[in-house]
Parts: sequence; C-alpha cells; structure tokens
Amino acid sequence: MADFKSNIKKYRRLKELTQEQLAEKVGVRRETIMRLEAEKYNPSLRLAVDISRVLETPIEELFVFD
Repeated sequence: MADFKSNIKKYRRLKELTQEQLAEKVGVRRETIMRLEAEKYNPSLRLAVDISRVLETPIEELFVFD
C-alpha cells in the first residue's frame, strides 16, 4: 500500500523522543507521526524537512521512496 519506507521511528528513538514530543516540535498531532511511522501517510515536503531537521537526519535516510 505504501510507496515508501519510513525510518522515523528508528531515528526518533535514537534522539530519545516520544511520538508526542516529535509531533510537538514539528507542529502536527501525535497521530500524524504514528501514521508516518506505520507508512500509512505520505508527508508533505515541508513536514519531511521539519522532521529531518529535528532528528538531524537527511530526508533520504528518513524516507525511502520506491
């Protein structure tokens, strides 16, 4: 169903952040982070950039598109 692989959970845990904390830092609801981690939601470019900055990880590491 998803056309991408999400590595957000891995990098979020390395930063010792909860889904709620990451969501707050990027201005979305926790459910959005949950759906991204479950590969059920395609992020906007803006959101992908914001997550990348917070997690200090390149977008290409966070999201692998087919």
